[in-house]
Amino acid sequence: MAGGLGMAHAGCGETYKPGRHVTTIEADGVKRSAVYYVPSSYTGKDKVAVVFDFHGSNSNPSGQLNRSSWDKVAEKNGFIAVALQGSISGKTPGTFAWNVPHVEVSKAIIPQGGQGGLDEISFIDEAVDEVKDDFCVDPNRIFASGYSGGGRMLSAYLCAGGDDFAAAGFVNSLRAGRPVEADGKWAPEKANCSPAKPVSIVAFAGQKDEQNPYAGGGSAYWQYGFKTAIQRWTDMDGCTGNGRTETVNGVTYGVYDTCKNGARIASYSFANGTHDWPKPTEKETVIAAATDSANGVVKVSAVAKKPAFDANIDPAYRMWDFFGKADSTDVVATAAQPKAKISDVAAKDCMATGDSQDMTCSISQTTDMRRSGQGAKGAL
Repeated sequence: MAGGLGMAHAGCGETYKPGRHVTTIEADGVKRSAVYYVPSSYTGKDKVAVVFDFHGSNSNPSGQLNRSSWDKVAEKNGFIAVALQGSISGKTPGTFAWNVPHVEVSKAIIPQGGQGGLDEISFIDEAVDEVKDDFCVDPNRIFASGYSGGGRMLSAYLCAGGDDFAAAGFVNSLRAGRPVEADGKWAPEKANCSPAKPVSIVAFAGQKDEQNPYAGGGSAYWQYGFKTAIQRWTDMDGCTGNGRTETVNGVTYGVYDTCKNGARIASYSFANGTHDWPKPTEKETVIAAATDSANGVVKVSAVAKKPAFDANIDPAYRMWDFFGKADSTDVVATAAQPKAKISDVAAKDCMATGDSQDMTCSISQTTDMRRSGQGAKGAL
C-alpha cells in the first residue's frame, strides 16, 4: 500500500509479517490512513478473502478493530482485514468520522459540524484497488462491514453504485438512501440509492438504540427505521416472498433468500440491544470454545434442542458465516474467539467510553487532507 508497505503491485508471491500494521493509501493526491491485519496463515501463494471494516464516528481504524474483532475472525479463518479511516476529525485527537454524502451533521456530534471532508467514495475505490495490488486476493471474495457512521458510509457507497463488495454487513447503521418526508412519513429517497447490482446484506440493530433509533426519528441523518431500511433493500434486490423469521431469547432473525442474482437479505434485531456492538456472554463463549467443530460452526443437530440460529451472537463471526454460505439457517455460529497475533507495529488503540462512540485515544494523529466542497457530512 502506498507509503505503508514500501512497494506497489506486489500481489501474489509476497509474504507479510502477521498482525496489525498501520499504512497509508493515497487517493486524489491525499495520503489517507488505514490499519490492516494479516493472518499468520497468509503465504502470498493462495488467493484469500478480504473484509473492509468501517469505524463509527469519533473513532478510528484500530479502535474499530478492537470493537468488531474482525482481526480475530481473520486470524481464525485466514483472510485479510482492512480498517479504513474517515476524513473528518472527531471530538478528541486521533478520532474521525466519515464524510457521508448528502448527510448534514450537527456540532453536537462533531465540534466543527463536520465542515469539509474528502471524497470518501473515491477513497474506498482506491483502497480496494491498493489491496488487490498488494495482496494475493480473490476478487470475488471482497466484503465490507460497517458500524454506526461507518455503516452509513458503507450504505452510501453501495447506493452510489460502488460494486467492489460481494456482500456487506451493518451494525446499528443500515441505510437505503437519504431520508425524505412525504405526508408526514419518513422513507428512503429512491432516487438517492441506485446499487450497481443486487447485493447480499446482513444487518444488526438494537431496539433500544438511542443514537440511531430502531423505529426511526433521532438525528436528521436517520429518521426512518431499521425495518424500513430492510424493506427497501429487499425491493432493490428484487426479493420475493415475505421472508422467514424466528425469535429466540429476545433476538429476532429474519432472512429473504430468494432475491435476484443469488442475493440474500438477513437481519437480527435485539429486543434489549443498545447502540453497542453486540457481544456474546462469557458463558456462551466458553461453551463455543469447547466445541470441536470446524470453522467456528456446529450443526444444529449436534446441539440438543438448539434453535436454527444462535441468539447470543457476535456480529463479525455471523457476518463471515453469512458471507461464505448460500444459506446459514442450518448452522449455529459459535463465539470462539482465539487470541490474534498482534505485531510490534500495531496501531495505537482507542478505547470506547460509552454508547456515544466517544473514544479516548493514546495518540494524536495529524491529518493532511484536501478539503472538498461537499460540506458537513457524517456522524454517529
